[in-house]
Amino acid sequence: MFCRVLAVLLTVVLVSACQSTVKHVETIKRPGNSTRIVLMPLDVELSELSAAGMNEPKAEWTEAARRHLSVAFDEQQADLGLSIAAFDDSKASPEVVDTLHQLQRLHEKVGTSAMIHHFFDVKKLPTKHGKFDWTLGTTARTLREATGADYALFVWVRDSYASGGRVALMVAAAVLGVGVQGGSQVGFASLVDLETGDIVWFNRLMRGAGDLRTVEPARETAKVLLADFPK
Repeated sequence: MFCRVLAVLLTVVLVSACQSTVKHVETIKRPGNSTRIVLMPLDVELSELSAAGMNEPKAEWTEAARRHLSVAFDEQQADLGLSIAAFDDSKASPEVVDTLHQLQRLHEKVGTSAMIHHFFDVKKLPTKHGKFDWTLGTTARTLREATGADYALFVWVRDSYASGGRVALMVAAAVLGVGVQGGSQVGFASLVDLETGDIVWFNRLMRGAGDLRTVEPARETAKVLLADFPK
């Protein structure tokens, strides 16, 4: 449901290279002159857009994208001047792993809601009074206890690519003066305070370009997702 709504909104903004960052903090807490950030398992899925407009998930593409983005985020650490460690769920207890999965599902819903209700005027929530006020709740403290981190970086991306049939349809429609949407790249990155569960920094990505299946474009996407990251 959320993904369908985002697809509609992406069409509304004409799938342009639209990126926007919401920052709650210019600098982040550094206990003992250091900031401990844990990068959560990447919530990424790549799919092929059929001629009928249906997204068909591609496991091989998705696995490649996760590898490329993981390396790209690791490379970004030096530029950010931060230490961002990947969360190793193989060493966590079953209870912590279960909490992790719950938080990832919650992050998808909360982040997507933020995308819809904060950035698009027709969908704004009057109760928010224009403020970016979103949280994962105090359950996030479980990750603080398990990792010793101060913050968690969550990443959610859905990337689609037009199939040969979809491209043919786009060309035929263009001849008739009708626009047909091709593939798109939609996602967001959230920095969560593990003491409160609040999202203190959020960056969205909505565009009709990008390719996570190969190394260099994945690096570019990682840079976009971490643009204006607090230091």
